[in-house]
This record gives sequence, C-alpha cells and structure tokens, in this order.
Amino acid sequence: MRASLLIAGLIAMLASAVWAEGQGGLGPVIPEATGKAHPEGNDYMRRWHMSMMRHDRDVTMYEGKRDQNASLGGCFECHAAKDETGTPVTYADARHFCRSCHDFVAVRVDCFDCHRSTPEGVEEPPAHAALGGVLSPSLGADVGALVAYLGAWEVGQ
Repeated sequence: MRASLLIAGLIAMLASAVWAEGQGGLGPVIPEATGKAHPEGNDYMRRWHMSMMRHDRDVTMYEGKRDQNASLGGCFECHAAKDETGTPVTYADARHFCRSCHDFVAVRVDCFDCHRSTPEGVEEPPAHAALGGVLSPSLGADVGALVAYLGAWEVGQ
C-alpha cells in the first residue's frame, strides 16, 4: 500500500513538473536568444554545454590551439540579456543569461572570474575589466589589483 502511494505521488510530481514547464511555472525563466538556433539543438546545448566548454578549454590551454569553433565570448553574440536601456547586463545582474539556469539549480559559475560576461565592446565593471592585465606578468601584472578584485568579489560587489 505504501509503495503504491509513493509511486502515485512520484508520478503526480513528475506530471506536474512537465505541465508547469510548459506553463512557465517551476522551471527557470530563460531569456530569449537572438540569432540562429544551435545546429545541435537547444536540448543538446542545455545538456552538454559544460562538457563542450571543458573540452574547448583543455584544447586551448593544454594543447595551445586557439582556433576553436566555439568560444565563451561567442556565446554572448546571441545570449546577451539586456537591461531596460538595451545594454547587455553583466554576470553581476540576476538577469544574465547564464544565471537564469545556474541560479535556479544553485550552481556557482566561476567562468566570469576571469572571462568577460558580455559581448565585446560592452563595458565591464572596472574591477572585472582590470583582470585582463592582472593575471599575466607580461601584461604588467598588478597583484594589488587582483587582491582588490578578489576582495570585492568576496563581499558580493
């Protein structure tokens, strides 16, 4: 008897979640993308994007190949959520495309500790933009700027 109730409860929960997804209820609100659809399809990208990004990172970092077909920066050509003025928001804003799902499932994204979170040409916050020269001694690394950035990051700025 208990097993039957448990199974019926699980089926009801799954059915309501599937219904709610179509109604905009239980799932995250994902901002509309612009541009062409992914050749692999949205479901594939939702499931495998992290594996694809890790693969590209490894090929770039460990093999030195920088001519990947996809890049994190390229994502924002279509996936840049915008504010009321039409300016793409940074990862600090809850409306950011990546945050729509990652906040929903309580996953901390650290990509933007080093990478920009907006399309090229959009101004990033000063502390974030400063990282470009901070991490590489050949570019004039400034350890003080890195410490200031990390301190600001820890307190949620």
